[in-house]
Amino acid sequence: MTTMASSDLPLPKIGRGKVRDIYAVGEDRVLLLTTDRISAFDVVMNETIPMKGAVLTQISAWWFNQLGGVVPHHMISADADEIIKEVPALEGHHAALAGRAMLCKRTTVFPIECVIRGYISGSAWKEYAASGTLAGEKLEAGLLESQKFPEPVFSPATKAETGHDENIPVSRMREIVGEEDAYTLESMTRAVYTQGEQIAREAGIIICDTKFEFGRDQDGRIILIDEVMTPDSSRFWAADVYKPGQAQPSFDKQPLRDWLDIERKAGRWNGEAPPPTLPQAVIDATSQRYLDAYRRLTGTEFKVK
Repeated sequence: MTTMASSDLPLPKIGRGKVRDIYAVGEDRVLLLTTDRISAFDVVMNETIPMKGAVLTQISAWWFNQLGGVVPHHMISADADEIIKEVPALEGHHAALAGRAMLCKRTTVFPIECVIRGYISGSAWKEYAASGTLAGEKLEAGLLESQKFPEPVFSPATKAETGHDENIPVSRMREIVGEEDAYTLESMTRAVYTQGEQIAREAGIIICDTKFEFGRDQDGRIILIDEVMTPDSSRFWAADVYKPGQAQPSFDKQPLRDWLDIERKAGRWNGEAPPPTLPQAVIDATSQRYLDAYRRLTGTEFKVK
């Protein structure tokens, strides 16, 4: 399939994120189209990553099918033929939709990233190493980098339009969404992560941490939305090489991050837009990481339908 930096479909475009284009389908549905754009350190690269958008969409679709009995979710279909049957205006756009599009129920989105951490890594480790806290709340002493928590830690964050999301205490989340909804969001987050972590571990993948989004549908139900446990919204580690006390290799854009780090340390990039031109070897290695994540998780080779 050809790579896609941006989409142009005959529907009202109502949003554009770093990776996804969002279209309205009437009043009660949306079409999420995942492009092959990629960002690192909050900068969107000029180059695209082959297969990335379709892999992310189909991993989410796979998870939604696995989780249907755990929580309600927004996916209607991630099959291009079915989507076109549902939305005749998309006739003739099969190539743009194939693999990378998902038709979903429309919701009122909660302004919270529901982050859950099974292991301490990334920004959580940096804060803990500096102050022994996470979002300002004290954690037990003596944890190692990448160590598994005795129990997963629910660690909500506020959504940022630009830059990094901000970790907040659960008490602040309750102020934003209310006591009852905060309890429901945390409960659903824990239920999805518990099921997902077990399924992934059986496939040889540790889901270190992940973030979920939720929305309220037109019937008033809180449902799981957006992407689910993909390499972009989660930290995937290979279980067979996991070793606490150090950073772990991950199944995402690590080749891209590593190369950009080298460019920054060498003084060839200042860490801001515009980004440097990516070598083809970095593009290819990053694409293979996403494909490998799909293969390991689902047990099948990736095929575009």
